[in-house]
Amino acid sequence: MPRFAANLGYLFTERPLLERIDAAAAAGFKAIELQFPYDVPPDAVKAAIERNRITILGLNTLPGREGEFGLAAVPGRQKEWQALFTRALDYASAIGASAIHCLAGKVAPEQRPAADRVFHDNLVQAAEVAVAKKIQLLIEPINGRDRPNYFLNHVEHAAAVIERAAKPNIRMQFDFYHVQIVGGDLIHRLEKFLPLIGHLQCAAVPSRHEPDEGEINYAAVFEAVDKLGYQGWIGAEYRPRTRTEEGLGWARKYGVTPSR
Repeated sequence: MPRFAANLGYLFTERPLLERIDAAAAAGFKAIELQFPYDVPPDAVKAAIERNRITILGLNTLPGREGEFGLAAVPGRQKEWQALFTRALDYASAIGASAIHCLAGKVAPEQRPAADRVFHDNLVQAAEVAVAKKIQLLIEPINGRDRPNYFLNHVEHAAAVIERAAKPNIRMQFDFYHVQIVGGDLIHRLEKFLPLIGHLQCAAVPSRHEPDEGEINYAAVFEAVDKLGYQGWIGAEYRPRTRTEEGLGWARKYGVTPSR
């Protein structure tokens, strides 16, 4: 049966971060993923995780300056990227996280050839440091409608980056929402790229609400995930229509049931 993690950048957001961890556990989630938890001391986050006996998956590198969305592929910003990654690695290690989503950033069309080289070099160097802490690096194709000029849009591009880097701790974050918008053919592409996938995420298309509406047949997708033998978690990274708890009916048959 697929296992679902609560993305606390999207779910339970009417609460401060530490209360979101409590709320996710109370709602029946056994794992969480974060986005940008850096304003909260890591020891407080770790204490909340341990108190709730919940698994912590990953977090994101910081976006950079206002209007940016990462620096991993941005030419000329390598030193700043290194600082952001070091901060993410230290934080992830402190809370016991197992992955870091390395935000590639926005790149103008004329910069893309240079960005390819920068992305490769930055990821390889980061992977060599992260492996000692048993932390996986994730890169995620994100659709250009939501993030114009984002460097990484296609799963095929992400696969090429991973294969070129040849580091076992660099893997793809495959979000069905983004993949559907960019190219569709979800089950075939999931099967094709499964050996390179480190994490899955879901949300309805086009609304980005709960995965029980819209154009994706998630019942079939989740069944395929099971049949293909995927052993990881699926991050619930969607914008709730109302309060998070009121929209969790879709998750009940997958074991997400209130614990109290």
